[in-house]
Amino acid sequence: MPDTESESDEGSTLSEIVVITGMSGAGRSEAIHTFEDIGYFCIDNLPPSFIPQLVDLTALPGSRIRRMAVVCDLRGREFFDELAAELKRLKSSSTVSRILYLEADEETLVRRFNETRRRHPLCEEGASIIEGIRAERDALTTVRGMSDIIIDTSDMKPRKLRTTIKERFFRESPTNSLAVTVSSFGFKYGVPIDADVVMDVRFLPNPYYNPDLRDLTGLDEPVREFVLGREETVEFLARWTELLRTLMPGYLMEGKSHLSISLGCTGGMHRSVALAEETALFLTEIGYVVAVSHRDIGKDREHG
Repeated sequence: MPDTESESDEGSTLSEIVVITGMSGAGRSEAIHTFEDIGYFCIDNLPPSFIPQLVDLTALPGSRIRRMAVVCDLRGREFFDELAAELKRLKSSSTVSRILYLEADEETLVRRFNETRRRHPLCEEGASIIEGIRAERDALTTVRGMSDIIIDTSDMKPRKLRTTIKERFFRESPTNSLAVTVSSFGFKYGVPIDADVVMDVRFLPNPYYNPDLRDLTGLDEPVREFVLGREETVEFLARWTELLRTLMPGYLMEGKSHLSISLGCTGGMHRSVALAEETALFLTEIGYVVAVSHRDIGKDREHG
């Protein structure tokens, strides 16, 4: 199943890298937080020369990084030419990439630097903030021309910037902006405190009372057949998936970036595990990025 937390010895395939760049003070830090919230692996202040090395690392055995966002730190003038060169190389490679460029007008940038009392990175000895801003804008002309998405943040509060990024990046596939975790648990060990949606599946017949199935889990085929093959489970899944199909767009409309769905049975070993896997499969099939975990899958054995 894509994007799950199951162990694998093979490297993942990087589906996308987003490079965030642009003017200092235009909201690069807020942008990287937005991508982090929706499940991207994020690195702030990355020297441009490290971009290809980072992409290569995602292909190493055991890597599960599929979506990455980086902010390139332009602390010195030597980085400008380097950034343009690396972006050209990235664009010509087989890696799917998008460049997000953030900018703002001079008045806004000056005000932001004055409010934070930060020194502009291109303010040389005796230079004013405006001179630094203009030098940076000129140096970034080439990079701006290569960008896929340009956002002017002059009149934007942080929340508006986050909303704009999600709208611009996920217009074609808005489901990608919501990271979903589906988990199983045992009620005897407590309901997960971070669950947004909880479904109790203890009404279904329990494989625990079948001696041949007791020591197996919902990941094993005999248990899956026992749980999923029953008429009441088929009816439940039809109604459950229809409910999810109704709920998920609502969470997207509310701007939620992460959703935790937990299914519970008595011990968190049989019914909830099998149905969490089915739930994750359904959500993946309709376009959501899903991770699966089974919190209590081995606890009954430990306490048995």
